[in-house]
Amino acid sequence: MGEGIHRLAPQRSQKQSPAMSRPSPDDGGKTASLARAAATVGGAGYFPVAPGTAGSAVGVALYWALYQGGSRLPVVFFFLWVVLAVWSAGAFERESGKKDPPEIVADEVAGQLLCLMGAAPAALHLAAGFVVFRVLDIWKPFRRIESLPGGWGVVADDLVAGALGWTVLALGRSMGYL
Repeated sequence: MGEGIHRLAPQRSQKQSPAMSRPSPDDGGKTASLARAAATVGGAGYFPVAPGTAGSAVGVALYWALYQGGSRLPVVFFFLWVVLAVWSAGAFERESGKKDPPEIVADEVAGQLLCLMGAAPAALHLAAGFVVFRVLDIWKPFRRIESLPGGWGVVADDLVAGALGWTVLALGRSMGYL
C-alpha cells in the first residue's frame, strides 16, 4: 500500500512545463518579485479602493509624460508595455493561484495607453480618455476574451476596451467635441 502512494507523488527528477512552474528557488524569487512589481505597476494595484482606476490613472500620467518626448515615444512604449504586461500578468496569476486578481493593473495601463494613443495630451482629451476607458473596462461587453490563456486573458480585454475607447475619442475629435 505504501508503494502506491509513492507512485502517485511527483518525482523530483520530473520537470514541470515552464508555463506552469513557479520560479526556481535558484533565483531567490527575483522573477516573482519582478513580475509582481510589473503586474501591480510598482504597487498601484494594491490601492485599497478601485485598483483598476488607480492603474488607469497611472496610464494617463505615463501617456502625458511619454508624449513630452515626442508623439512616437508612447507608441513604442505601448508595444513594449504590452509584452511586459502579458508576461507579468501570467506570472502573477501562477504565483497567486488566482485568475485575474485585482492587484494586476498592468493591463489597465496598456488599455489606457491604447485609448489615448495618437492625440496630443490636452487636459480634455486625457480626461475624456480616462472616463471612456474606465466605463468600457468596467462594462466589459467582451468577456469571452478573458478566457484566453495566461497573461493574454488578463490583458486582451483591456486592449479591446482601449481600442474601443480610441474609436470613441477619434469620433469625438472628428465631430469637434475634443
